[in-house]
Amino acid sequence: MKILDLINKLNIKDYELYGNDMAKINIDYSNKKMGKLVLVTSINPTPFGEGKTTTSIGLIDSLNKIGVNAVGSLREPSMGPVFGRKGGAIGGGKAKIVPEKKINLNFTGDFHAITYANNLISAVIDNSIFQGNELGIDRVTFNRCLDVNDRSLRRISINGKETSFVITPASELMSIVGLSETITDLRNNLGNILVGYTKDDKEIYVKDLKLVDALLYVLEDSFKPNLVETLYGNPVIVHTGPFANISYGCSSIRSIKMAMAISDVTITEAGFGSDTGGMKFFDLLCRKGNLYPDAVVLNATIRSIKYNGGFDNLEYHINNMSKFTSNLIVSLNKFDDDNEEEIEELRTYLKEKGIELCISTMYTDGEDGCIELANAIKNIPNNTKKFEIYNLNDSLEEKINKIKDMFYAKEIVYSDEVKSKINLIDKLHPGYPICVCKTPMSITDNEKVLGFPKDFTMTITDIKVYNGAGYIVLYMGNVLTMPGLAKESNYLKEVYNG
Repeated sequence: MKILDLINKLNIKDYELYGNDMAKINIDYSNKKMGKLVLVTSINPTPFGEGKTTTSIGLIDSLNKIGVNAVGSLREPSMGPVFGRKGGAIGGGKAKIVPEKKINLNFTGDFHAITYANNLISAVIDNSIFQGNELGIDRVTFNRCLDVNDRSLRRISINGKETSFVITPASELMSIVGLSETITDLRNNLGNILVGYTKDDKEIYVKDLKLVDALLYVLEDSFKPNLVETLYGNPVIVHTGPFANISYGCSSIRSIKMAMAISDVTITEAGFGSDTGGMKFFDLLCRKGNLYPDAVVLNATIRSIKYNGGFDNLEYHINNMSKFTSNLIVSLNKFDDDNEEEIEELRTYLKEKGIELCISTMYTDGEDGCIELANAIKNIPNNTKKFEIYNLNDSLEEKINKIKDMFYAKEIVYSDEVKSKINLIDKLHPGYPICVCKTPMSITDNEKVLGFPKDFTMTITDIKVYNGAGYIVLYMGNVLTMPGLAKESNYLKEVYNG
């Protein structure tokens, strides 16, 4: 199906075509009846991959096959991982969105625009200092970004001062585009980006640089969500791409609400495990967008369960997501070589917990592969739970302590320097939610600790205010905001066929 045919089928009036396969769209959802929302998350990831995106796309196709009007809302792939170890993010097998090469690489230019806008801010900060430093900038806290895995940019010197790049999905600009619902929101949030301090600790913002209008020009098109389709011609809105380990890991609020306005069921995904993207979906995006999912799908594979120490890790994620929803379904992404006895053992384990297991084979079977899961979603009752990890009016230390309980940690420790930052941020920026930046490979802040550990210690190594995005970042353990390429990266495997 050509994208224009899909646009006409969905009765979308405000659009801009990008060739025959993609389009920028705008849907006024302010007075629309919203369909149900389903979140797909998973247990802790492994080097093999768990297939959250593949499951999400397969579920969209299977729901439409059984007569449920389903639309997806997914993140855009980052070019860094496409050429790194992880690869693309358009699904796999018969459960994909297309055109896959365009989506995985330059797409409609959103990541480029966000990168340009981010680095324009850095250039204007430098120029403000060079042209006489009227604002009295003494310490710059804003980082440049690039959507390439380049470890050499983790620590560099510019004009004799040490600084660093983050990968574009970890940038505050990416979060701002994803968490803003209107152009007015976007304007205000851009203006409120904290870029540095004077010698007497006065905060300096982007609006002080008189840069907001220029940034809006750069970001105008990237603020509009993108419409593509699955292999079976079903609609998926793809927009923004924050990583879940170092950002909040979900597609934009606008894309989710647009999908909900034109569907009976919207399928969206939170990156990595429920201890990273899943919790941040509830804690950051749901608070900001006044949303709450009707059901949660916890994705797993037999290989990932084994890698993470058997059912222990699955148990953590079940406990975690069960706090937020009364409609929790476990979806097993089944491989051809999976042992049937192990599958039945998993089914028995879940049945004892009162949780339904759905077998999904969308990779090989396409729209027929998630019928069991689609029927479970079609028949879900009303969700009876609504949980918040903490109250926004709690002190920052109280929030940190309640986050500790979500990880089953014994304590969260930090240095006197970090403690001083916590006190200052709590004084200047009260009422903000928290984005935990840590390894996705473990519930802890140590990627080597698998399973369901308890009574461990987590360490806050730094804290930063994303004032424009409206949240506080806690850096835990040794986490990298600029990935590097692996020895066997995917750029070695790509074959260009023209």
